[in-house]
Amino acid sequence: MPNVPIALTVAGSETTGGAGLQADLKTFEEYGVHGMVAITSIVTMAPENWAHQVAPVATDVIEKQFATVLEGPKINAMKTGLLPGVEIIRLVRENLLSGKFEHIVIDPVMVCKGDVSEVNVESADALRDLLTPLAEVVTPNLFEAGVLSGLGNLKTIDDLKRAAKAIHGLGAKNVVVKGGKALDSDEAVDVFYDGRDLEVLAAPKVDNIYNQGAGCSFSAAIAAGLAKGMPVKKAVTLAKSYVRAAIANGFAFNRFTGPVYHSAYRVLEGHDPGKA
Repeated sequence: MPNVPIALTVAGSETTGGAGLQADLKTFEEYGVHGMVAITSIVTMAPENWAHQVAPVATDVIEKQFATVLEGPKINAMKTGLLPGVEIIRLVRENLLSGKFEHIVIDPVMVCKGDVSEVNVESADALRDLLTPLAEVVTPNLFEAGVLSGLGNLKTIDDLKRAAKAIHGLGAKNVVVKGGKALDSDEAVDVFYDGRDLEVLAAPKVDNIYNQGAGCSFSAAIAAGLAKGMPVKKAVTLAKSYVRAAIANGFAFNRFTGPVYHSAYRVLEGHDPGKA
C-alpha cells in the first residue's frame, strides 16, 4: 500500500468551487496528498451583484468534524482558511493544541475576496493572538499583514519586510507576506522570513483578472509540500510556482469572477508538484 500523506483544511465551503476548501482539496490532490475537511462556513454569492454571504457552521458541528479527523493517525499538515468569528477561532486553537498535527499553516483570512469593509476587529485580533503564534507558516496578503503587524497600509517591499519581521515577532516560525500583483512593480513580489533570513521572492506578473482562489491555493500548496516532507523554503517556492501557473490559466466563471486553474502546473506545464 502507498504511504499517502494526509492534510486537513479548516475552511469555508465556497459554492462555485474556485476558493475555500474546494480550492484546498484540488491543490492537495495535485500534490498527491489525501485531503480532509472541517467546514467552518458556507459561502454563497448574490446573483445580482456577487456580494459574498457567509453562513457560519455551528461550533458543535465543527467540533464533531475535528473529533472525526483526529480519530486516526497523526495528520501530516493542516491549514486554515475562513474562520468566521472568535468562537470558531478559539475552537480551532484548542484542537491545534492537541499535538496531532505535524505542520500548521495559518492563512489569516479576514475578508472575502476584496471586501475590506466587513473586517471583524475581534476576529482579526483573535487570528493575531490565538492562531498566529501556533503557525509554522503564516501567509497574510498585504491587507492582512498590515492588520497583523499593526503597520496599516503596506505599499513598498520595505513595508513588506517590516511587516514580516513584526508578524514573526508574534510567534510564527515562518512568515510569507504576499505582495502579489498589488505592489507597483513589474513583478509579483512576496517576502519570506524565517527569523534569520529575509528574502524577496519575485516572479513576472501574470496579466489575468481570473484569479479567484489564488490565496487559498497558495497556503494549501505550502501545507501539501510540508505534508510530503519538504523543507519550509522549498514548500513556499514550489507553491509560488504552482499558483503562478494556476493564475496564468485562470478562466471566466461568469461576468463577475473566474477561478484559477488548479491543474495547470501539471497538465499544461508538465510539472508534477507531488514529485518535486
